[in-house]
Amino acid sequence: MHAARIRAKVSDLRFTARRSLVFLKGNHVNISYLSELTENQYSAVSHMEGPMLVLAGPGSGKTRVIIYRIAHLIKHGIAPNEILAVTFTNKAAEEMRSRLRSMDIAGGSTLCTFHSLCARLLMEFGSQSDLAENFSIYDRSEQKSILNQVFKSLDLDPKQHAPEKFLRHIGRLKNRLVSPHETPNEAFSGISPALFQKIYTDYQNHLTNAGALDFDDLLMKTALLLRRNPSLRSLLGNRYRYILVDEYQDTNPCQYGIARSLANSHRNLFVTGDPDQAIYGWRGADLSNILTFEKDFPEARIVRLEQNFRSTPQVLRLADNLIRANTQRKKKRLHTQNPEGFPPRLYRFSDEYEEAQGVSAWIQWMVRDFDLDYGNIAVFYRTNAMSRIIENALQRKQIPYRIIKGLEFFQRREIKDMLAYLRLLINPADDAALLRIINRPARGIGDRTIERLTRHARLNQSTLWSQLENIEDIPDIPSVAIPRIRQFISMITDLRHRLDDPVASLMETTYRLSGFKSAHQNEGNDDALDNINELIRSAQEFSPTESEVGGLAGYLQKTALVSDSDAYRNESGSVSLMTLHAAKGLEFSAAMIVGVEDGIIPHSRSKSHLTGLEEERRLLFVGITRAKQFLALSHTQTRTVNGMSRPSRLSPFMNNSIDIEVIQAPFYNHGFETPSSITPHSNAFSRCEKESVFQIGQNVRHPSIGLGRIEGIMPDGENSRVVVRFDSGPRLTLSLRQARLEPAEG
Repeated sequence: MHAARIRAKVSDLRFTARRSLVFLKGNHVNISYLSELTENQYSAVSHMEGPMLVLAGPGSGKTRVIIYRIAHLIKHGIAPNEILAVTFTNKAAEEMRSRLRSMDIAGGSTLCTFHSLCARLLMEFGSQSDLAENFSIYDRSEQKSILNQVFKSLDLDPKQHAPEKFLRHIGRLKNRLVSPHETPNEAFSGISPALFQKIYTDYQNHLTNAGALDFDDLLMKTALLLRRNPSLRSLLGNRYRYILVDEYQDTNPCQYGIARSLANSHRNLFVTGDPDQAIYGWRGADLSNILTFEKDFPEARIVRLEQNFRSTPQVLRLADNLIRANTQRKKKRLHTQNPEGFPPRLYRFSDEYEEAQGVSAWIQWMVRDFDLDYGNIAVFYRTNAMSRIIENALQRKQIPYRIIKGLEFFQRREIKDMLAYLRLLINPADDAALLRIINRPARGIGDRTIERLTRHARLNQSTLWSQLENIEDIPDIPSVAIPRIRQFISMITDLRHRLDDPVASLMETTYRLSGFKSAHQNEGNDDALDNINELIRSAQEFSPTESEVGGLAGYLQKTALVSDSDAYRNESGSVSLMTLHAAKGLEFSAAMIVGVEDGIIPHSRSKSHLTGLEEERRLLFVGITRAKQFLALSHTQTRTVNGMSRPSRLSPFMNNSIDIEVIQAPFYNHGFETPSSITPHSNAFSRCEKESVFQIGQNVRHPSIGLGRIEGIMPDGENSRVVVRFDSGPRLTLSLRQARLEPAEG
């Protein structure tokens, strides 16, 4: 600890000296932007030297703090190219760049995702790890294809051993820096340790032979490169003297190791995050990275951002009450100065079809009575499969919507074909790319010929391209196929001579010379033509940032690292449909979370252990805190699972919820109106009494929930409702006509 205090003192002296130098030079720093900050935001922004942890609740201005700190560093004499800010989505990185430009802050800082940073570093220093100069980045479908080949060679049935499950496990091992020969001596999914090690080894060998990396390799190979190379750590530590890491709660061991390595010499590591929004443990994120930050950096300063600028107090009370049940967190209390607003609502539907109709009715209510634009409304669900019925209901009501899937465009067949051509140009060893386009469009190289080429390459432990170059030496290749293969080689070779052309120009030439364009025109496939033209436009607009390489290699890296959240544009004019995971980092005037049921959230896979259960609670917390003004949740009494209708139960996460109206009216009403008796403040419940058997303060009994006390009455004839605080915890709004309440003694 003594050494830590000394480092902190030295850092303060360095900062004081640098600040004095700035003013001695007559550089009158404009700090008017600091007046916009709260006291805690100012403490974070004005921090200069040494480690800092910013615990930032949802909607607390975290992005502003990061941007203003970058601006503050630059205005105090730090060179922009010495600043590295790492986040988790391309969209967030682009927002940072845009806002800094709007502040007239000098460019040159590196603002990027972890994956794009690693891709750039491996392109620059990959020779020290025996990487191919222009490595390919394989997407999930290509990873599955490789694993299926491995299974086939080992006589394993992919139907019995799901490739996706094995890929997730391999990814988790890579995130923990576990190589194939270091795999733990334990069985996996019914596979012996030795056989699993063989699967992992063969999978990795396929990638290596193809000059390819998967997404987890980008992180693992960078982390290992930094760990094993002190001189490189020193070089990059001097390059990036001020490091900011956003969403630190979502870092995995690789990302943690990369950040620690880069900050090893100067310890200027500034991290922001919120343990309550850690929702990626299933893909390797380690919550302990943020929970133990002070142990890693004893001299670190801690700042808490608890004031929320996004949501109403009623939304925050619901969120705060929900998340307090978690144990793996750092305590904080969300608060806001926003108006009280409208109470969150929980809608009960008979089944998922009525729920979907309810969603469309709720959206229409938001647009009609509150003048919201469709683009300010979102519907969240736990799994993608839940969207289909909702889509059908919105289509019937002619409600414009879009599903937020950034990968969707790049998964279209013609787009993947075009990118495969381009990948093969810079990496002839990319067998997956070659197999995809060798006979697309059809050029008379049949499946049997391709199968023989593949078998021969495997026997000789060589690439498919090398086999094509020596096609005359391969037995059993039909003579009619040989000139066609030579023509294909000639076309690819000619295109490779054009690699210095602008990316868009090279793409247009490839589209034409490959015969791909003519095929689409002859088929009358206007969608494919339009999509390729859109891809060409994206190449024209490609302008590499400080964290990206240029040219075709840089463009292919950028497209390979697109994520779902990158597809969201708030000016779309359409309702956004997305998973709760994709909603991270977004905000909407109105949000509805469907399927808040036991087995959905929390998901059935996560209920058996505390870690998974708490992550599911955090996921619901993230969804709730996306709403600025209006929040709705829904659950059903029955839901179809695996083709069978089964009873559903409200999520146990809602058992202790407060300040939420429960609507149980029949579908034609469902409470989608502006109740005249509800006031937009306090607890949002009218306290006027009704001339009936029930009165405020009266004890009542519900046949399934038990005893409770009436806290409010909302008279509306046969649709009258009461607010009941039950002894078991929940505070519910119930329909007098349907709730079967009875007076109770006491």
